[in-house]
Amino acid sequence: MEMSEQQLVRLAKVDALREQGIEPYPARSTRTHTASDVLVRYESGEGGWPDGRDPEQVAVVGRVMSFRQMGKATFAHIEDGHGRLQVYLRANIVGVENYDRFIHMVDLGDFIEVAGHLFRTRAGEVTVEAASWTMLSKAVTPPPEKWHGLTDTELRYRQRSADLFSNPGVRSIFVTRARMITALRRFLDGEGFLEVETPTLQPIYGGAHARPFTTYHNALDQTLYLRIADELYLKRLIVGGFERVYEICKDFRNEGVDTRHNPEFTQLEFYMAYADYRDVMDLTERMVSGVAQEVRGTTQITYDGHEIDLAPPWRRLRMADAIFEATGIDFTKVRDQQTLYELARERGADVEPTTVWPRIVDELMKTFVRPHLIQPTFLIDYPVELSPLAKQSPESERIVERFQVFIGGIELCNAYSELNDPMDQMARFLEQAQDRAQGDEEAMPIDEDYVRSLMYGMPPTGGFGIGVDRLAMLLTDQQSIREVILFPQLRTRSAHNEGSHH
Repeated sequence: MEMSEQQLVRLAKVDALREQGIEPYPARSTRTHTASDVLVRYESGEGGWPDGRDPEQVAVVGRVMSFRQMGKATFAHIEDGHGRLQVYLRANIVGVENYDRFIHMVDLGDFIEVAGHLFRTRAGEVTVEAASWTMLSKAVTPPPEKWHGLTDTELRYRQRSADLFSNPGVRSIFVTRARMITALRRFLDGEGFLEVETPTLQPIYGGAHARPFTTYHNALDQTLYLRIADELYLKRLIVGGFERVYEICKDFRNEGVDTRHNPEFTQLEFYMAYADYRDVMDLTERMVSGVAQEVRGTTQITYDGHEIDLAPPWRRLRMADAIFEATGIDFTKVRDQQTLYELARERGADVEPTTVWPRIVDELMKTFVRPHLIQPTFLIDYPVELSPLAKQSPESERIVERFQVFIGGIELCNAYSELNDPMDQMARFLEQAQDRAQGDEEAMPIDEDYVRSLMYGMPPTGGFGIGVDRLAMLLTDQQSIREVILFPQLRTRSAHNEGSHH
């Protein structure tokens, strides 16, 4: 690896410490209190301490964030995972040799341990007066830009470790995300759902319109696919007698990367027997608003400059009405691919002459309807051609009982009354095969094993999927999915470029 001058200087300190008999990466620390523990301890004990000093020693640890040297004394701030704390070193207390070692060997970014007594400075800051200090980990690379944080967005994703420790706001996004997932689990567990796990490697992919990642199992001599959804396995469990199941898992779709798509993403799917899409709508409103209330303390959120209220009930809007309002096109009357294509092009939709009819409808929705759905909206009743796994509406055989949720212009959820007629399901798979033959790479393959499962009988079922990353975007007001995924997918760069920012 090529090293910068600063890195070489710090590596020389590693060697110097070892020459002095000090290990710069010791095996353990003897921390007694976190930064937040120390503040609580001081507040609770201060009144009873004769000179305002803690009579007992504490040992604290953290990354060195700042220094202020004043003659034979130095103030420094260290930060652990719980907060930031001031430490104070004086040559006449830690000893001249240890003090000089601190001045010459410790750099910003190093992890140290400090043992000493708590007191409050004249400026009012709770501080540890060091009786001793220990190096815990010598940082070879200096922190980015003197703690102003990484600002180059791509560099932030590539150097996520530095991004997290230098930008506290970024850390808080991932704390919110983790609490959100806990809240989703707690909600579904409370509704009587069972959390399950289904295969990531699948012999046939399905459950969504998407291109898969393909891999190969040597021992089985078989092509396998990373799942694009867990739907077909979860519905097998409903056939098997479970009434309410859910899974939070990684799905993989071999598609472009943009502000709302990452090829590896987190999805929550649930299935409930003896329910239809209206029951699922009710549950969805309660779940999303309840999670927001638990994580943010309110159902009122701001997203991308919009004030949004997640409290139920949410608006319900038929897809055909929404597209007609936005474009004047009534797709229920225009059944011909060529005519719909020409109308869509006239309005400015980005469609090719070969685009199949259901994809044109989808494109009309994405271009002219989705951006304007800011307040929580259930877009309901989709054309059957767009939804090969959904149940037909009793009102019309051309419409299925399906909804998608849009909030802040983001497509958040997809759900429907599940198709449970095995012969109808097989016919839909065959239609998908025809779309595939006409060039629709996202059409679903025929899954005969799934149809065989359905032939045992599946009760009426409502199913649901939500993009966990997109919900995290909403609850943290982030406009890019990469801001809520710790390590988003990036194009590989050469090692030379990698080191050039030092």
